[in-house]
Amino acid sequence: MIPKPDGSQRELGIPTVVDRLIQQALLQVLQPVIDPTFSEHSHGFRPGRRAHDAVKAARAYVQSGKRVVVDVDLAKFFDRVNHDILMDRLGKRIADAGVLRLVRAYLNAGIMDGGVEVDRHMGTPQGGPLSPLLANVLLDEVDKALEARGYSFARYADDCNVYVGSRKAGERAMALLKKLYGGLRLQVNEAKSAVGSARGRKFLGYELWGAKGRDVKYAVGRKAQQDFKARIRQLTRRSGGRSLEQVIERLRAYVLGWKAYFGLAQTPKVWRELDEWMRHRMRAIQLYHWRRPATIPESPGRIGDCGAARRG
Repeated sequence: MIPKPDGSQRELGIPTVVDRLIQQALLQVLQPVIDPTFSEHSHGFRPGRRAHDAVKAARAYVQSGKRVVVDVDLAKFFDRVNHDILMDRLGKRIADAGVLRLVRAYLNAGIMDGGVEVDRHMGTPQGGPLSPLLANVLLDEVDKALEARGYSFARYADDCNVYVGSRKAGERAMALLKKLYGGLRLQVNEAKSAVGSARGRKFLGYELWGAKGRDVKYAVGRKAQQDFKARIRQLTRRSGGRSLEQVIERLRAYVLGWKAYFGLAQTPKVWRELDEWMRHRMRAIQLYHWRRPATIPESPGRIGDCGAARRG
């Protein structure tokens, strides 16, 4: 179990080495066959596609005038996949009975939890190479239903946003999605799902903004900024017993990865504010080290430098 930003936990199923090898071999055979059948609106866990593509599609829809979004969140999607429904949808794409039996065996395989084997009757736990492909196989049915009705939407894994021109149309789309997901035995999280303005609504960590009649722009979501600060606070704790150089090395990988993901953001003020806030954290670490009796410099010049740093 790994913690999620909202305080809950996500279950990961880590295959043994042999199982991972076989699952990867299955994926390399099945993906070239199955992936071309998926909707063009699906961007998650597919070769040559990434989250940025889904965010760009969302911006294009809003820029075209579809200013209302139907944001549907599925409750514990990977843990609640119905095995029978999934195998039925996979059987429509793959005719090899041996492959289907092997996939079914992996779905039914138990897990070791605290040294005790536990049977599984539903779900396809995240952590194995096959899970993302199987998730797309199941959710592609919803994609095709939305396509048939002419909806504009973008999906990344179980995050799906539908863009429409009015709230009334959004309510109809929401009712349709609940019906489609219900047919797959999936549960919609009512607390996190909504029909509302596309401006300021979070999608894959991004928000869209812009004055009426002007170009729609990308912004780093407020929740993503909060998560960034929480992680930086963890990495820059003054009581960690680490040098400033060691802290910087730990920060480097996280900050560069975060910046690469949010590289589409067109909010320079946010970048400046986060940069200034992070530099303040770094200065606090340096001052904390200087105030220790064993490390406080004795020369007048160094003390003056410390005072300058304190003023900064």
